[in-house]
Amino acid sequence: MKPETLAASRPEVHDRTTPSQEEAELGRSTRTSAFVATIALSAMLALAACGGSGSSTWKTATSASANGGMDALVAAAKAEGKINVIAVPPEWANYKGVLAAFKAKYGLTVEEQGLDFNSQKEIDAANATKGTDKAPDVFDLTAAIATANTALLAPYQVAAWGDIPANLKEATGLYVSDYTGFMSIGCDAKKVTTPPATVADLLKADFKGKVALNGNPKTSGSGLNGVVMAAVANGGSADDIKPGVDFFNQLNTAGNLLPVDPTPTTIASGQTPCVIDWEYNNAALTADLASKGIDWKVTIPSDGAPVAAYYLQAVSKDAPHPAAARLWEEFLYTPEAQNEWLKGFARPVLLDKMVAAGTVDQAALGALGQASGTPVVLTQDQVKKAADYLAANWSIELP
Repeated sequence: MKPETLAASRPEVHDRTTPSQEEAELGRSTRTSAFVATIALSAMLALAACGGSGSSTWKTATSASANGGMDALVAAAKAEGKINVIAVPPEWANYKGVLAAFKAKYGLTVEEQGLDFNSQKEIDAANATKGTDKAPDVFDLTAAIATANTALLAPYQVAAWGDIPANLKEATGLYVSDYTGFMSIGCDAKKVTTPPATVADLLKADFKGKVALNGNPKTSGSGLNGVVMAAVANGGSADDIKPGVDFFNQLNTAGNLLPVDPTPTTIASGQTPCVIDWEYNNAALTADLASKGIDWKVTIPSDGAPVAAYYLQAVSKDAPHPAAARLWEEFLYTPEAQNEWLKGFARPVLLDKMVAAGTVDQAALGALGQASGTPVVLTQDQVKKAADYLAANWSIELP
């Protein structure tokens, strides 16, 4: 679970807490400062170890084609022999599959750091270890954190650059969208008479004391986007979330909203029978919950357009393994890696392209929830506007 904050949000059940679209997270739990402290200490010890690779011509390469091509990139990355990745929990959007495929294909050592870090903690770690061999080579950030820290990022355009929609990438390649999810409702079908098909269904008496929102909307990306989902379902929009706040006030008054931060444990225990969270967090629980006798049903509500938010990939300007960092990015935008995210119920940025090209994993695609309508994706200005409105108008006590 990645915890993200309003200032930098991804989708998660324990949210990388941040009301920026993407950090709703079932659980990159708050990346603790202990890791930062540890790597800060090791930074001094590792300084001498950092050297040759930093002077590589790949440190400033803005594309593989501009620096000798993919064969040269692969050779340089293998010579470096290692890459440091950060905030990529194995179960989060099936990063386990992505990492395994990358290792098998290129044979590099992958140092996985700060698995429960949110986006801000990624930046903190980068600053703490700058100039050492321990520094992260790449980032997976929310839009809010990426746009606030462009001085730390290196422009790089992967081979698939032309297939990524212009509104989902920074023009020079400082950051680029990688995957998203839709807001959803997960419910224990044995605890409710009929699983909800719409946001409005949650107001029914059958849901009394059963609905949990993943994160306080004032500090959590998933929480904020849950309010947006309710707003869109009740006549609001990305620019007007008042109907969403009104809906949650109704839900709370009816006694249906639980003042509990949901986790896999609270769901398994029956404490939070229904959870509003990102699709890939909710759906990823289905198999494990089934082994515990829980029939977990996940729905993308039909009373409004789906609400989505992307995470962003970026190369660190100070990457100690600059070729490996760029090879990682190249790999992430291949059908192989994009399908691994898809298997984790995330919707990769090249999904439409892969469907058209016939390179999509049909089984993984079929496992996604059904949704119709053009997805609502808040811009950073809209995220700030929504956050400001919540700060002034959200009064429900949530963790």
